[in-house]
Formats: sequence, structure tokens, C-alpha cells
Amino acid sequence: MAGRRSNDGTMNVAVIYEAGGPEVFKLEKRPIPKPEKGQVLIRLKAFGLNRSEMFTRQGHSPTVNFPRILGIEAAGVVEEAPGNENNFKEGDVVATAMGGMGRDFDGGYAEYTVVPASQVQVVKSAGKISWEMLGALPEMMQTTWGALFKALRLQSNDRLLIRGGTTSVGLAAAAIAKSHGAFVAATTRKSEREHLLRANGVDQAIIDNGTIADQVKRTEGFNKLLEMVGVTSLRDSLQCVEEGGTVCMVGSVCGKWAFDDDFSPMVSIPTAVSLTAYHSSAKAFVETPLDEIINQLGTERIQALIGKVFVGLDKINEAHKCMDDDRAGGKIVVLIDDD
Repeated sequence: MAGRRSNDGTMNVAVIYEAGGPEVFKLEKRPIPKPEKGQVLIRLKAFGLNRSEMFTRQGHSPTVNFPRILGIEAAGVVEEAPGNENNFKEGDVVATAMGGMGRDFDGGYAEYTVVPASQVQVVKSAGKISWEMLGALPEMMQTTWGALFKALRLQSNDRLLIRGGTTSVGLAAAAIAKSHGAFVAATTRKSEREHLLRANGVDQAIIDNGTIADQVKRTEGFNKLLEMVGVTSLRDSLQCVEEGGTVCMVGSVCGKWAFDDDFSPMVSIPTAVSLTAYHSSAKAFVETPLDEIINQLGTERIQALIGKVFVGLDKINEAHKCMDDDRAGGKIVVLIDDD
């Protein structure tokens, strides 16, 4: 069965050789990589899928050379840590993300991966959650935590609007912000997904037809806004926050990162409204308090953030198709089958 480990020093990997659709990944055997001093060999148990991997697969990441094993995050156990600068022990449950993983070097779509020790975090509370839950957390939570508390500086009395609320980060942001005492509103383009928003702590659901500023201004208002859709809605989002408020752009579900026309801050940004952004990084990941988040949210809320689970690397094409079709309703996770 695809995904089972052999005893011959090889591992199963999912490789992409050229840009294309979700069917382009090839399952192959590769030698298990050998870690050097300052690196950690991780036996992987689960990994989440991210839209940046979809963009790379489609050929929109010019700095990524093929063939490549994609995957910017993963969770598993320490197999070997030469030098042991970070005091890792064999069998430690760990998570890793970013730092060139799946882009500059081979990433998480494999049974083993080697990453710098500086981007590995031991998860002490991992026994409280399943592998699928832990696999969903690294990139989703480091982005969410950083955007909320570094960029937006969320406070318990804030009124937060999440533009793109049914994305995995949007759902996680709603859950975390609500647990911190904020009032949370979120948008969705599909009315049938309102229940998904409510289940993740959203107080007010807004159906997004592309322009919501006029509708929002008729409500009590918001002082913080998390922009997940991207440049196609950013101008409108800037009009949704009150004076003194902040908009943080952290994602681009629309697939565009630049305006087609000139963006004029003096015209597009209202008086005394701040525009900021949050960028993921390996340093930000190791600073993300995964244990605190796990204890704070609990298993039920974390499970609710997961949209679809696929078992085995041989399901990677199917998992990417699910992401392309936007039908997961939360984080997509692939479990490595090693029975």
C-alpha cells in the first residue's frame, strides 16, 4: 500500500517534475535523507496542504526549481539530530514549517524530511490531539497567531472582521480571536457556509458579493480587519474599518498579489486607517506557541478547523484536486500511512 515504509533505507515521496494540474505528482522511492550537524531528520506522520503549494504546482513560483518535493509544513517524530544543538531526543513529537521547506529544498510530501534544527518545534501537548490535528496546525497557526497578535495587535475588546472567513486561516483566526474575547465577524461568498463560520466562533456572518463596505458601515463597525481574499477586495476592505482601525493583508485567495492599475494610498486609504501585512517565516513559526494554542482551543475546536483528511501519499493528487475545487471547508490534511 502506498505510504508504508520499507526496511531497505528508502522512503515514498510525492514529486512534481513540471507545473500543471493536481494530477502532476508522481509517487516514487527515494533514499531516506541523511541529516548533517544542525539538521533534524523527521519521520513524518502528517502534513497540511497550503495554497502556496497550489500556486507553486501551477508554475507561479519562479524561484522553485523542479523536480521538487513540495510541502512547507509537517508533523512527525525525531529520527535523528546530529549535533543536537536544540536538545532533540529520538521520538520527540515535533512540527516544522517554512524556512525554504518545499521550495529551496525538499519538503513534507514524503515519509521523511530533513530540515534545519532552527525551524523545528517540540510539541509537548501533542498527546492531547491526533496526528491529523497536529498536521493541520503548523503553518495555519503561525500565520494566524502572527497576523492577529503581531500585525493587528488584537485586544479582548476589539471588533474583528475576517475577509475570507472560510479559509483555514480565517477559521483559525475566528476561533482564536473569539477565545481572546473579541467580537468576530467573517465573510463568505456562499450562504450555505454560514454554519461553518458560526461553528468556529463567528458572531456575525456577512455574505460577500465583492463589495461589503456600505453594508458594514450600517453596523456597529470594526477596528480590525484580516484580509484573506487579496487585492481584489483590499480597497473595499479599507473602507470597512473605522478611523484608527487597522487592515492586515495576510493572504490572497484570489490568486493575485498586485493591482492591475495604480494603487494610490491617498485615495484608497481612508483617513487614519492603517494598512499592514504579515509574512510567514521559520522564525515566526518557532515563536508560535503551539502548546498554548492546543491547550487554549481544545480538541473539539481544533478538529472543527479540519475540512478534509486524506490517508496515504498516494492520495496527494486527490487532495490537491480538493484544494483546487475549494470544497474542503477547512484545512486539508494528509496522513502518512505507516501501519
